[in-house]
Amino acid sequence: MIEGRPQHKTSAKLGGDMLATVSDQKNIQADRSSLLLEIQRRVLWLSVQLVHYANKVRENPDGSMVGGHQTSSASVVTILTSLYFEYMRVGDKVSIKPHASPLFHAIQFLLGNLNSEYLKTLRAYHGLQAYPSRTKDPDGVDFSTGPVGLGAIAPNFAALVDAYIKTHSFSHSSRRRRYISLVGDAELDEGSVWEAIAEPAMSDLENVLWIVDLNRQSLDRVIPGIRVRSWREMFAANGWRVIDIKYGKRLKAAFEEPNGELLRNCIDELSNDAYQRLLRLPPSELREWLPRKSRFPEDLSRFINRWNDEELQDLFWNLGGHDFDELREGLAKVDQKPGPAVVFAYTLKGWMLPSVGHPQNHSVILSDDQMEELRKKLDINEAQVWSGFDPESPGGRLCAEVRERLKDPIERKTEPLPFTIPKSLGISHRGLRSTQQTFGTILTALAREKPEIAERVVTISPDVASSTNLGGWINKLEVWRQTDREALPEEKEPSILKWKESPQGQHIELGISENNLFMALGQFGLSHEMVGETLFPIGTLYDPFVRRGLDAFFYSLYSGGKFIAVGTPSGVTLSTEGGAHQSLITQSIGAELPELSAYEPCFGQELEWIMMDALEQIRLRKRSTYLRLSTKNVDQKLLEVPTDPEARERLRQQVLMGAYRLVDRSKETDYEPGVNVVHLFACGALVPEAVEAGRLLQEEDILVNVINVTGPGPLYRAFQDSVHSAMMDEAAPPSFLEEIITPRERKVPVVSIVDGHPHTLAWIGSALGTRVLPLGVVGFGQSGSRADIYREHQIDVPSIMAACRRAVGS
Repeated sequence: MIEGRPQHKTSAKLGGDMLATVSDQKNIQADRSSLLLEIQRRVLWLSVQLVHYANKVRENPDGSMVGGHQTSSASVVTILTSLYFEYMRVGDKVSIKPHASPLFHAIQFLLGNLNSEYLKTLRAYHGLQAYPSRTKDPDGVDFSTGPVGLGAIAPNFAALVDAYIKTHSFSHSSRRRRYISLVGDAELDEGSVWEAIAEPAMSDLENVLWIVDLNRQSLDRVIPGIRVRSWREMFAANGWRVIDIKYGKRLKAAFEEPNGELLRNCIDELSNDAYQRLLRLPPSELREWLPRKSRFPEDLSRFINRWNDEELQDLFWNLGGHDFDELREGLAKVDQKPGPAVVFAYTLKGWMLPSVGHPQNHSVILSDDQMEELRKKLDINEAQVWSGFDPESPGGRLCAEVRERLKDPIERKTEPLPFTIPKSLGISHRGLRSTQQTFGTILTALAREKPEIAERVVTISPDVASSTNLGGWINKLEVWRQTDREALPEEKEPSILKWKESPQGQHIELGISENNLFMALGQFGLSHEMVGETLFPIGTLYDPFVRRGLDAFFYSLYSGGKFIAVGTPSGVTLSTEGGAHQSLITQSIGAELPELSAYEPCFGQELEWIMMDALEQIRLRKRSTYLRLSTKNVDQKLLEVPTDPEARERLRQQVLMGAYRLVDRSKETDYEPGVNVVHLFACGALVPEAVEAGRLLQEEDILVNVINVTGPGPLYRAFQDSVHSAMMDEAAPPSFLEEIITPRERKVPVVSIVDGHPHTLAWIGSALGTRVLPLGVVGFGQSGSRADIYREHQIDVPSIMAACRRAVGS
């Protein structure tokens, strides 16, 4: 029989009465494995039943199959049962491979963490999600998975957060958590995986474990070649310990018999294609074909003759990933010494199911007849197909014991930090200043004026800290390193940037990987929920490379992380750097990502207000913030900040909502909406050009109201909210945009100007019910002076003036 196939019901008992002498240890281990087999059978049945009900029993409105990955779940049922019911301890965090979602929910149901009513809601509205989701599943998912490769690496960055928190004074946690990833072998094709594995900032982590489900299949095919050899080498080259759990006990025992090396060498040398094909052969044909794949076919034929056909097939199927004893021994090696470790656990995709090992079994759903056959094979009572264990049974007692053992009192912490973030730091913004420069000034002022807030700020950068104006912050608060750096002689020549590393540092420098940056931001942004300590993560990167980290950016927001991402420098305003460094579409990325407020301020005071609010949003666990900044110096006198407190606060609120009138011509005596008035919506670095164009057009009797769009994201969100309100209630209040533009001015033509794709603000005309001429960048850039590049893309002052003339029909 295959390891794990039910042979009889167990009467094993675990509990306080099993305290035993050393001589009883073998019996205890046998009882434990027997009980785990019973747990495993129930877990496998429930996971397959979840999918079967969703596809074959529940009425789906459009009549389509909803899927659910029964075979991918089956490959890791032994591994997950071993993890939850033996290996894991309180505080451990685990990432479940996406296609094992049904298994995770089955285990949570048995542990009492999921109400039975959810078992029939897989992939249904407000039900169990297709893939594990931190924010949408009801049963305590640690890491969202689904984007292939990202859920796998999230625990690495969570472990980095844990290590950071332990070295800082506000943390009193001594719990040693382990961060575990159960990874599908096909996920190792993802470049994001190897970027994370090679990340220098994580080289000192001690509590990271990956378990690779080596079933040798991807979605459409058998994985070609024997990839595990190169994977082992790549992990080892980056300092990981590599542990193989390849063969089960019975197969290993066969290898130890005289001439057993013939069988081992034959199986070891099989390609993935050959192994998977032989796996599905009838027993008699396996006996015929296996020797053909050996270098010594006659000798191997004689050796395997000691087993009958069925015994030989069961032996061939006896892999370590389905053997509790082998998993127990392999996982015990992980904790023998600190450092990241990877376990390659060999499994069968579709284990114990009719579709086991088939190259196209990924989306196969069992038929009613096959489900009935499986129920009998797993010894599941017909009246208990949706049941857990009797609380008084050995299985029920073990489930209760595991639930208590894994209960973490700080999980899902909800109370925010007991202080509020000030609306302003009182910084004086004068002269010619860029928003990137002001960003650095605000951080150092925060460290000076509000140390209780600043101590929880951690900045992160992919090797661009100095060029994104983090120098002052780093000089004051140092670079984080888990252990003290070796003593070195002091540099004789003074340096502007003092790169001092210590366990108390508050800046983390990553390698050049924007993907890693956003993964780190997401996990630092979940420190409140994951380990009970709120941090304020701020990541900086060159704005054009936001798009390179977009998958991880999206993943971190979807997972619920709260952070600030600073893209700088941005746009074709970064003229001399050429097209490769000029961002065109990042405004759209920021405006369209959920749970994110995207801003592009022009003036220092705007940025100060926005940053303070962004920190408060993190404290309240509400939204993340994306800042698109520039190195272009802007005369701060263009913004007259009111001295009256009420007027100042009103302006601050408008800045946070996304727009305000910077230049208002409505009081002019010759102001005639519909005749000589244009609304010019301008954003970020191009606001000065808009103001200058408006000044010059006044000489032509064209009056231009300049509306400074500080936040394209919040402005569009407010408009969209008003649309939804209008759909539900005809008496809904006007949108924020309509508050800026009075009813008398609604039909005034609009010109919009952005240093990016013009569709960023092109929707404003539709929102106001008038025509719009959107200006922006629609082609790749090149090197040159700022004047040359602005003229090339028709976003210079003359182009803005021409658009305004066209708008009023001049």
